[in-house]
Amino acid sequence: MLGLKLATDPRWVNLASLSIEEILTDHAFCEQKATTNCISLIQLYPERAFLVDKLIPIVNEEWSHFKMVLDELKKRKLKLGKQRQDKYVVALQKFLRKGGREEDRFLDRLLLAALIEARSCERFRLLSLDISDDDLKHFYHKLMISEATHYRLFIDIAEKYFEKDAVKVRWQEWLDYETKVLGELELRGDRIH
Repeated sequence: MLGLKLATDPRWVNLASLSIEEILTDHAFCEQKATTNCISLIQLYPERAFLVDKLIPIVNEEWSHFKMVLDELKKRKLKLGKQRQDKYVVALQKFLRKGGREEDRFLDRLLLAALIEARSCERFRLLSLDISDDDLKHFYHKLMISEATHYRLFIDIAEKYFEKDAVKVRWQEWLDYETKVLGELELRGDRIH
């Protein structure tokens, strides 16, 4: 469904199981950044009513996910650690088109958001199936469903403003680039991405 070209190494879940506090901390900040990204898109494109209408509820949902992860940390008597650089996202951002047409940059911003949501969905699915903690299996199952919805929403927004064929072509370019990025990143169990 997600179209990702490279599956996460199955060892990632085992590594994540060894560092619950770190994975939850990273996850919390991922939710915070997702909230901020939606707000930024609304600020950049306020004239795009469809986008604004669709992203306002996602802002609230992403922020509620941040709170859910904080609650999960508290329940486990763990602390929210410091935010760390997301090397995956930083590497993906290098593929954003600079200069040129504003429309191309707009499409890339939407597809970057879709890709991050798709990869999060895939990682949450792995956690929901294979992490040793049953409570976290349930927790990540719920969030996996939400991430899939968000991924699809960003694709739908792109298809609202661009020809479907153009979206499909650029999406495939993003997927190819993401495969390259993942091949260059170290496998870490203390990060969602």
